[in-house]
Amino acid sequence: MSAKRAERSETSLFVLNGKPSWGASIPQALQHVLAMLVGNITPPILVAQLLELPEEEKILLMQAAMIIGGLTTLLQLFPIFGFGMGLPNVMGVAFAYMPILTAIGLNYGIRAIFGAQLVGAFVSIFLGMGIGKIRKFFPPIVSGTVVLSIGLSLYSTAVNYMAGGSGAKENFGNPKFWAIAMIVLAITLSCNFFGKGYIKVSGMLIGIGVGYILSIAWGGMISFDNVAKADWVALPRILHWGVEFHPSAIIAMIIMYVVQAVQTIGDVSSTAIGGFNREATDKEIGGAIKGQGICGMLGACIGGLPTDPYSQNVGLIVTTKVVAKRVFMIVGVIMLAAGLVPKFGAVMTTIPYPVLGGATITVFAAITMSGIQLITQQPLNYRNKMIVGIALAIGVGVSTVSTSLQFFPMDVQNIIGKSPIVLSFLISFLLNIIVPKDETKEEE
Repeated sequence: MSAKRAERSETSLFVLNGKPSWGASIPQALQHVLAMLVGNITPPILVAQLLELPEEEKILLMQAAMIIGGLTTLLQLFPIFGFGMGLPNVMGVAFAYMPILTAIGLNYGIRAIFGAQLVGAFVSIFLGMGIGKIRKFFPPIVSGTVVLSIGLSLYSTAVNYMAGGSGAKENFGNPKFWAIAMIVLAITLSCNFFGKGYIKVSGMLIGIGVGYILSIAWGGMISFDNVAKADWVALPRILHWGVEFHPSAIIAMIIMYVVQAVQTIGDVSSTAIGGFNREATDKEIGGAIKGQGICGMLGACIGGLPTDPYSQNVGLIVTTKVVAKRVFMIVGVIMLAAGLVPKFGAVMTTIPYPVLGGATITVFAAITMSGIQLITQQPLNYRNKMIVGIALAIGVGVSTVSTSLQFFPMDVQNIIGKSPIVLSFLISFLLNIIVPKDETKEEE
């Protein structure tokens, strides 16, 4: 390649419809795959282990996560009939849904998760259609409170896994588990703080890799029996688990889709500002939410959990300014290919609990701090502090005291008593509408 052509290829990485060479595109795509991989595979692993699914079904969930992540990434990149935003981003299974998925799964089983997801995703399509009109009802004080409650509710999951997880039984809390978890955490943070390039964006992946090797060396923590049994290639199974519809599960999931739509607004806006130096349009934001909705419905049919734009990949776009569609098309194709290989999923399901816990606590911490960052976009005057404080106090308090709603109908208990997210959202949303606006600056 001549010097002029090479320069043109490099430059076209920064143009949406540019045609960079495959040699320039593939390394950029791999960087995005590494940044999202662990985040995409961990929620299905956690759900499968929580519900004690057999190994074959854990692998199916992993396959579906990669497939639905790839499909959603491609749809967002190349919109169809208004579904998709037409901007680059990387989509994957969302950690934010974990508290709701956990509550529904433990109460009703995995069929209810997919039934609620099917309805919630359908409703979110209409949310995307009207986002321009309802956007004003979700200021940072509301969305930040919800994101903060999501982060807080995930900490117990991380600590449970760091201590060995539900499978540890009598060995739960063993110092060996804590040692592995803390080593993984230390390596992940070291890469994020001191690393550059691929090292920085792959901190979780490197941490898990080291933890995995330590677990093998320690002995007795990993079995490869199911990897040997898994097929090399297999298509996803349609309605393998089926669907069940429970009103309380559906309402909770719809509210979670509303909450996630608010977070999607932030991610799409960040992509537009960071990658294109402009604000995102209502059409782009609405298309992104509708795209998530239609793919959420498809995911419910094949076992793919709800997706969202990955903030770490948004960060990569903002940092590198690489926005060429070709790069993100490669990302989507790689994810799809990985989803069609059950052996890949089988290997991922062998990751021990402490390794997952040590890696994911950094994600949960980031979610919490994102919530705080959103909240502080508005002045922390008395009005706003009380909205946040009361919403979190009641939401977290009720979910912590399991018997506080014991005399309420079971549907009410399941909607607002199992996770702080729904109650925190409802309270902050209503208070923000009812309480008069206060334009005073922050109180000292």
